[in-house]
Amino acid sequence: MSNTKIVIVGAGTAGITIAAKLKLSNRSVDVTVVDPASKHYYQPIWTLVGGGVFDKEVSEKDMADFIPDGCQWIQDYVTTFDPENNTIGTKESGDITYDYLIVAPGIQVDWDAVTGLKEALQTHDNVVSNYSYDTVQKTFPAIEQFEQGGTAIFTHPNSPVKCGGGPMKIMYLMADYLRKHGKSEGSSVQFYKAGGAIFGVDKYRRALDKVVDRYGIETNWHTHLIEVKSEENVAVFENLQTKETFERSYNFLHVTPPMSAPNFLKESSLGNADGWVDVNIHTLQHNRYPNIFSAGDCAALPTAKTGAAVRKQAPVVVANLFAHLDGKKLEATYDGYSSCPLVTGYGKLILAEFDYDGNPVESFPFDQGKERYSMYALKAYGLPEMYWNGMLRGQM
Repeated sequence: MSNTKIVIVGAGTAGITIAAKLKLSNRSVDVTVVDPASKHYYQPIWTLVGGGVFDKEVSEKDMADFIPDGCQWIQDYVTTFDPENNTIGTKESGDITYDYLIVAPGIQVDWDAVTGLKEALQTHDNVVSNYSYDTVQKTFPAIEQFEQGGTAIFTHPNSPVKCGGGPMKIMYLMADYLRKHGKSEGSSVQFYKAGGAIFGVDKYRRALDKVVDRYGIETNWHTHLIEVKSEENVAVFENLQTKETFERSYNFLHVTPPMSAPNFLKESSLGNADGWVDVNIHTLQHNRYPNIFSAGDCAALPTAKTGAAVRKQAPVVVANLFAHLDGKKLEATYDGYSSCPLVTGYGKLILAEFDYDGNPVESFPFDQGKERYSMYALKAYGLPEMYWNGMLRGQM
């Protein structure tokens, strides 16, 4: 009998981790990974790249070095899904059939959703974003050039984003930089967020409220950036409660762009109303197609979209896929665990860990709601090594 054919769409954190675990399982499976990218990025480090701690090159490695041995890699774009016939369509490689499909293409950054943003990033040094390899290197020079003070604006959009704490981390680093260099006087650091609080888990919210107060950051809730008028140094926001628009002048603007499910998922039958892959939030099996599973940022899971979440999701996908293959009950469960290493300044970090219900699920025998250098060192030096040499090798 031929081996079970498993196709994985996406070679990001979820796709590679799951592929590696499948190949380490000693089961008779043929694994094919479909992804057009030639590079793999450790995106969590981009916060510290933007803060001037690391060069962006530390985040980039060749994809070929991380496709697990024994996996076929089709370097192509997925265009369509046909779950009734167990096939996917690709841009150049034709249709690919599968026995099981794992959908893990990540999240789409919608740069065009903010009018004028792409042009501003290309032409104005004081408009920056940590959310791509091509733009992250602009952030720290812009912080350094904030010589005369003024207004520094940071945004968090009305959409899910990679790591819900990400938009504020670079803000804390800039606020700390201004303090350390005697530039706080005459400067205003402002945060514009679509939500109504600094963080969604009460324990860490209380801790971060103190950080905000320490830096004197102005918070603006229920707001969403809709346009950047870079020639005028003006940001245009919508008040999500009143639906009115208003403008704010800036000297420095860091934008977290809106994000969504990839377009080819939105256009497929695999997604929910918003395009996210419609899976059972505990078993990660598709709610309509039992031979399809999903993990990572594209999955319709009500928790933060982080690599730490993937680390807990990947073994559930593998275990439940094999259980289904063997005709057994799907017993592996994912409880919504996610983690946000919340950088609160240079050498300071709060390690938030929590589940679907917002309960802290902490890994260390001390209060993780306090800022610690040890947790900052873990993010800066420990987690990247664990990622490249452990997680992506199927060892975590």
